[in-house]
Amino acid sequence: MHRTKGQLGFIDALLGEGLGRNERLDRIDALIDWTQVEVLVGSVHAAAEGRKAYPPLSMVKALLLQQWYGLSDPRLEEALSDTLSFRRFVGLGMQDGTPDHSTISRFRKALSDQGLDARLFDEITQQLEKRGLVLKRGTLLDATIVEAQAGKPSIRSGHGAKSGIDPDADWTRKGGKSYFGYKAHLALDEGSGLIRRALLTPARTNESEVADALVLGDERAVYADRAYENKLRRQALKQRGIKDRIMHRNHKNQVQLPYWQRRRNLLIAPIRAGIERVFGTLKRSYGYTRVRYFSLSANLVQLRLLATAYNIRRAHQLIFA
Repeated sequence: MHRTKGQLGFIDALLGEGLGRNERLDRIDALIDWTQVEVLVGSVHAAAEGRKAYPPLSMVKALLLQQWYGLSDPRLEEALSDTLSFRRFVGLGMQDGTPDHSTISRFRKALSDQGLDARLFDEITQQLEKRGLVLKRGTLLDATIVEAQAGKPSIRSGHGAKSGIDPDADWTRKGGKSYFGYKAHLALDEGSGLIRRALLTPARTNESEVADALVLGDERAVYADRAYENKLRRQALKQRGIKDRIMHRNHKNQVQLPYWQRRRNLLIAPIRAGIERVFGTLKRSYGYTRVRYFSLSANLVQLRLLATAYNIRRAHQLIFA
């Protein structure tokens, strides 16, 4: 059973229609067909007995707010309690209760358990594609390191030691420095800047190991840096009719790349760099420098919700810029 969502009460009438309005949230609300989302997640917490759950659509919108504003579960609870624009966006009237942080956590886990986090991301992406926002000119591939929420294992534990709190997190090296956490792998639509696929692995996983899973198959080209170069991958792209725009790298006993490969790299680099700007936005504006939770599965849900939230806001920019 679910609570009735957003019924206007006496207090709402006294506040007036304009009070607590957030113009950007209103435009985002109108951008998405939420009825399709509601159908998708309608079974979550739909228990036949016990305390009524909050409407799943309200909880999904709350999780999106969490990504946009970089809020922990307790901070999201507080924000939903005292921010009128947030309550309007999720569909809570002034007389309605507010989901607490444990309710938020349980709902997010339920999405994961039922595989609905991935389906939610796909639903939103398909809606944006129907609006003509997904261009499919090319897919940009790259990954970024995201630190673990758990502290780094003690140096005394030895190189490559695991965390007792988060056993899925792992070590990697980049630029001569050691990092402990995860890698977020993205496939980005060239031109629109929309995320089309998102994967999460322990930090030690090489980018090339998951590259093929990021290729959608309907793009005209694939752009990636030297880390993704692989002879079989180049052949597979050719067989699928996808242009190979993966940069070349030096191989064993090769002092310098031939001129044509150096020139080709120079042409690919500025296009491929578009995905780095998206990673920068996720880290600066969304606070995605550190994962929030203590397992790969929980943090994968966060990444998918983050990608969903990013795409909705990016679509808003494309339409209303």
